[in-house]
Amino acid sequence: MTESQNVYLRLKAAFGDPSSRAATWRAKKTRALGRDGDGTSIPYGLGRDPHGLGDVMSSLSTELGWTSSLAKSDLLLAWTEIAGPETAEHSRPIGITDSVLTVQCDSTAWATQLRHMRVLIMTTIAQRYPDAGIESIRFEAPHAPSWKRGSRSIPGRGPRDTYG
Repeated sequence: MTESQNVYLRLKAAFGDPSSRAATWRAKKTRALGRDGDGTSIPYGLGRDPHGLGDVMSSLSTELGWTSSLAKSDLLLAWTEIAGPETAEHSRPIGITDSVLTVQCDSTAWATQLRHMRVLIMTTIAQRYPDAGIESIRFEAPHAPSWKRGSRSIPGRGPRDTYG
């Protein structure tokens, strides 16, 4: 046998005979459509019932691996429900990085208060959004203004009497 014949036989063994593949495909298609052996349609066969839009979207998001991203975005949108309306007025979630939820607070006092409430907030997040994968929360106080950049910046420490 020649080299080309050997290659052909190896490929045929690996991928099968095209005529047998077509017959197998037709049999699978017939079963999927819910047809009986004689070609008639079975009214309540496999794949005949319509699915609800929620079921379709749920299975699609699970299949494509979107559940974690969707849970994270739902968590960010529901911050008022998680933290409470008064607390949510003085804080807002910035984002989620490496399983850490970062929350920006209006003042250092609110950041300290939320640090004391960390266990309660983490418990609520774990119960409502387990797919989000949040492992910890970081509460940030507002940042002091910086005079290090810009056209009028000078080298040195800058003002220290106000933001000590």
